Amino acid sequence: MLSPSKRNRIKDILLRVSKGEVVNLDERFFIQRVADKDQSVNSWLKRARRIQQSGQRNDEVDELLLNLDIGSTEPNSHYRPEDEDLGDWFTGAPSWLGRS
Repeated sequence: MLSPSKRNRIKDILLRVSKGEVVNLDERFFIQRVADKDQSVNSWLKRARRIQQSGQRNDEVDELLLNLDIGSTEPNSHYRPEDEDLGDWFTGAPSWLGRS
């Protein structure tokens, strides 16, 4: 359980993350350490990162994804089928995994 002062500190840091404001390294370590131990804080952190990346949400789909707490928090994790082939991902797989 988080103390009220710790909870307020977390909310302050996450608000700055979501706005894209400066968050120093010690605060980033602190928030990640707490997020690793507390699933609620982990969810708050993911949401703050999504808000930061999305900036202005222009449509209902983006708003829905944010409210459902789904989607990627990594900006470069989008699948691009023209650049990536699923078969290439399995090139290092053992021979027994191949199609029969």
